[in-house]
Amino acid sequence: MLNALEVFTTVVVGVMVGVEFSVAFVINPILNALPGDSGQLGHAHGGRMLGAVMPVWYITSLVLVVAWAIAGRHHHGTGLVVTAGVLLILSVIMSILLLVPINNRNKTWTPENRPEDWREQMNRWLRFHYVRVAVIIAAFALLVTALV
Repeated sequence: MLNALEVFTTVVVGVMVGVEFSVAFVINPILNALPGDSGQLGHAHGGRMLGAVMPVWYITSLVLVVAWAIAGRHHHGTGLVVTAGVLLILSVIMSILLLVPINNRNKTWTPENRPEDWREQMNRWLRFHYVRVAVIIAAFALLVTALV
């Protein structure tokens, strides 16, 4: 049972990392290269869509890691799992304090109502997102290492 929890947790966190990596290094560059207002509209739509899904995914990942740490507390690698959990908590805190406020504004913007500094706000969001991606990649790497 513990093995199944370990693998399932690693896959869930790994797919989350893949989505967030894709947002940073694939989706955002594509949206930023679109002509006219298309990119800004795409960012707003993406903010609404992923803003609804990702909080559930982050919390589910954290709950699974906590379950793994508790269930496997007497096994090797528990320290790695706990450290991964701490990193996931950090990513949630970063999201709530730094990224979500910008995303909440962004998802309501249209070409008619967006602020003049909307590009600067999106660039700030992306810089914070890069850090968050690094944090969750580190958490994922720790989970993979704990499997060995």
